[in-house]
Amino acid sequence: MSSKRELHYQVMWNRLISILEEQALTLVRTAFSTSVREAGDLSAGVFDRQGRMIAQAVTGTPGHVNTMAAAVPHFIEDIGPHRIYPGDVYITNDPWKGTGHLHDITVTTPVFVEDDLIGFFACTAHVVDVGGRGYGPDASEIYEEGFLIPIMKWVTRGELNTDLVNIIKNNVRESDQVVGDIHGLAACNETGRRALKAMLAEFDLDTLDDLAEFIFDRTHAATMAALEPVQKGTFTNTMTVDGYDEPVQLAVSIEVTDKGMNADFTGTSGISKYGINVPLNYAAAYFTYGMLVALAPELPNNYASLAPFTVSAPENVIVNAVHPAPVSVRHVIGHFVTDLCLGAMAEPLPNTVPAEGAGALWNFQASARSADRDNPVPPIEILMFNSGGSGARPTLDGLTATAFPSGVMTMSAEATEQIGPIIIWRKEIREDSGGAGKQRGGLGQVIEIGPTEGYQFEFQAMFDRVANPARGRNGGSDGAPGKVYLDDGTPFATKGKQIVPTDRRLIMELPGGGGFGPPEQRDSAAMANDIEQGYVNSGGLDG
Repeated sequence: MSSKRELHYQVMWNRLISILEEQALTLVRTAFSTSVREAGDLSAGVFDRQGRMIAQAVTGTPGHVNTMAAAVPHFIEDIGPHRIYPGDVYITNDPWKGTGHLHDITVTTPVFVEDDLIGFFACTAHVVDVGGRGYGPDASEIYEEGFLIPIMKWVTRGELNTDLVNIIKNNVRESDQVVGDIHGLAACNETGRRALKAMLAEFDLDTLDDLAEFIFDRTHAATMAALEPVQKGTFTNTMTVDGYDEPVQLAVSIEVTDKGMNADFTGTSGISKYGINVPLNYAAAYFTYGMLVALAPELPNNYASLAPFTVSAPENVIVNAVHPAPVSVRHVIGHFVTDLCLGAMAEPLPNTVPAEGAGALWNFQASARSADRDNPVPPIEILMFNSGGSGARPTLDGLTATAFPSGVMTMSAEATEQIGPIIIWRKEIREDSGGAGKQRGGLGQVIEIGPTEGYQFEFQAMFDRVANPARGRNGGSDGAPGKVYLDDGTPFATKGKQIVPTDRRLIMELPGGGGFGPPEQRDSAAMANDIEQGYVNSGGLDG
């Protein structure tokens, strides 16, 4: 290919990325859910006519982006190529064909030039409610967790499926928010579709085929170049996390070959009777993400960069739960897959792999309900994402109160208080929570919340790293474990539905990340700064 032609394609590639950012921002601006507006818990991407992801928006989480990348071929197969028309919009929240649980809705829109199908736009977002037991781990089957939308048409040739709209409205607690968010997803894709057609007209193109092949060829070559120096062989790791009613053992064996990497999860605990189970597509998303950020964080994320990374697992281990296992809070276990797999690669990549971090988000989902049945107040659903500390890196401290590996942003106290009867009394860095080391682990945070007068919270707890803190690496100390309790000292279970009374506050002390390297090797200036900033009350933690 001539250098002029290559430059031409590179310009179009960059233009495509800008279109996808516009697509994602449309979703952010139209979303009802604070998890989308404030936290960026979404994904957006463009696909070729075969359903291969050409590019993604920068905005988005690995659990959404990488599962969405695998979802679009399911849409093509289930709708049927002969039933894909201009003006269509498709929808699903099937955990095994989408993003791993019912609360994420994926919408896919075909793109036509004249009568020719040239590709698809897709996007995903977390909605505040899908009915059933609500967003929590207590269900024993997927059927209890809410409504499941199989892959079907939201819009057919421009005509909205009002029957489906009515079914959804009558099966969720926040119908305006949920239906509004689905319309926002469709609008997001429409923004991308229109901008892409304008771009194709500007560059005098009828298809995406040549551009897609250019992107895939360059990405594949760069991905294999990043993999080439990695020591070939099989590398293993295990991790114990809290689970629901008993600890969960996670195990991985990563085989590195000239063709790529495969993560096998044989040896992992069996499925739980509660909704902390993980569909394999979600585990794959966080394995692939971990390997790409370790090996080549600057690489674009598309079909070609994802293809060399594969997964396998026996059916019905906790990271390969099959229907009808409950999976509502699959992130609690799924977010640990990245640290689990990075830990396996610490031997061949000793100067790259960080210590373990807090891992799973400390989400809280509260159903605000009347404290006094004789004086009822309107019920409201409240969702907020919170993060502990990430693990220390070989040459840098861990990040404080930062979501790794999900990458979602925290929701501000002000935005959360605007959507429901909640007061956030305290939100501050948790002193002494980062594991000591040559590089200190990231700190967690302390959050104190409670309902406003007249309300109590039916609270869905989904917390981990309370009994099993993040482990340090290369002599670094473990991070501090998390704690959850009411302000009067009453213990609060870390999983399942509980009540926060109107006169009480819930206090969450989020876990810290592990340290890296021996604490006695920490730089004296860094140690002094830790004390001055209030990160520690001594020169470092003793473990």
